[in-house]
Amino acid sequence: MADHSRRNHASASPFEPVYGYSRAVRVGNRIDVAGCAPIEPDGTSTPGDAGAQAARCLAIIGEALAALGGSFSDVVRTRMYITDPADADLVGHAHGAIFKDIRPAATMLVIPALIRPEWKVEIEAEAIIENGK
Repeated sequence: MADHSRRNHASASPFEPVYGYSRAVRVGNRIDVAGCAPIEPDGTSTPGDAGAQAARCLAIIGEALAALGGSFSDVVRTRMYITDPADADLVGHAHGAIFKDIRPAATMLVIPALIRPEWKVEIEAEAIIENGK
């Protein structure tokens, strides 16, 4: 019988308890990681360009996956939201530094804005855990 128990994971995001969501949720062998913005553990925004911010978003995703028994190698889909098309290469290279050999399905969208004006990128991920993990 398949395991469909639900496990939620919270992060340092100040929005999770207020907006009523979890950083990541695992049900059975699937982990969905909510959109991760460039937030430092103290709640401040990650400084730097879109590449530095994307690296922070990906670190948060990695932490969430690990907390629920997964890893980057389990990721099958990512979505990258950027506010400036000129940042596509910076964000894409940060994504590629993690996923160049894993090669999940990926989408990059240009959107008008994110919640905080200093944010240049937000990234979400979906993972499927292989049997036995």
